[in-house]
Amino acid sequence: MKNKEQAQAASRRSRTADRFMTGVFYAVAGFFLLLLLAFVAYILINGFRDATPQMLSFTEDGVGNQLFNTLYLVFLALLISVPIGILAGIYLAEYAKDGPLTHFVRICVEALSSLPSIVIGLFGYLVFILMTHSQWNLFAGALAVSLLCLPLITTTTADAFRALPQEYKEGSLALGATHWQSITKMLLPACVPRIMTGVILAAGRGFGEAAALLYTAGMSTDINWSNWNLASPTCALNPFRPGETLALQVWASRTESIASNATQIANFSSAILILLVLLFSLLARLLNRHLDRKATGTES
Repeated sequence: MKNKEQAQAASRRSRTADRFMTGVFYAVAGFFLLLLLAFVAYILINGFRDATPQMLSFTEDGVGNQLFNTLYLVFLALLISVPIGILAGIYLAEYAKDGPLTHFVRICVEALSSLPSIVIGLFGYLVFILMTHSQWNLFAGALAVSLLCLPLITTTTADAFRALPQEYKEGSLALGATHWQSITKMLLPACVPRIMTGVILAAGRGFGEAAALLYTAGMSTDINWSNWNLASPTCALNPFRPGETLALQVWASRTESIASNATQIANFSSAILILLVLLFSLLARLLNRHLDRKATGTES
C-alpha cells in the first residue's frame, strides 16, 4: 500500500513537472512569436506610412531597379549554389567514407558557414574583382552570396539523406537499381522537402545580404529598360554590370545619403525586403508541397 502511494505521488509530481515545463516552452515560443510579429509590424508600418507610388518606380527616385537587382542576384546565386550544394551533400551522405579527409571536408563546410559575410565580401573583392581585372558587377556579388549559401544547402542535403530510413535505399537496390539510380529516382525526391528548407534559408540570407555585396556588386545602378543587348552595361539582364540591391539601398540611405527623403526610402526598402522574403518563402513552400504530393502520388 505504501509503495502504491509513493508511486502515485511520483506520478503526480511527474505530471506537474511536465505541465510546468510545457507551459514554459509555450511561453518562450509565444514570446519569440510576439517579438517577430512586433518586429515585422514595426518595419511594415514605418515603411508604408510615408510611402508614395513614386518610391516603387524604376527611376532614381524609386527602388524598382534595386528590387530587380535583388531578385536577379539571388536567382544567379541559387543557380550556382543549389546544384553544387546538393551534389556536395549527396557526396557527403552517400559516397564519402568515414576518415580524416571526410572529417576535414565537414569541418571546412562548418567553418564556411560561420565565416562573417564581410570576410566573404573581401575574398570576393580580391578574387572576383581584382584578380579578374573587372569592375563591380552582379555576377561577382552572386558568386560571393553563393559562398554563403553553399554550407546551408550542403548541410541540409546531407542531413536529409542521412535521415531517410535505410529501407528506401535497400528496397531500390533490391529491385535492381544502381546506386546512382536509387539516389536520383528514390532518395532525392524523398529529400526534396528538407532540401527546399535549406534553399529557403539560403535565399533569405541572399535577400538580406549587404556586407558581402559592398565589395562585389557595387553601389550604383544604371538600367535602360529599352535596351536588351546583353553586352551593354545598361542592359537589365547583363550580369556583369554594377547592381545595387535593396539591402545596400537601406544601408546607403541610412549612412551616406543626403536626400531629404532618405529615411523614408530606407524604411520603404526594408518593408519591401520583408515582403519579398515572405513571398519567396510562401511560393517555395507551395512548390515544395506540390513536388511532395507528386512524388508520393497523392496529388489529384
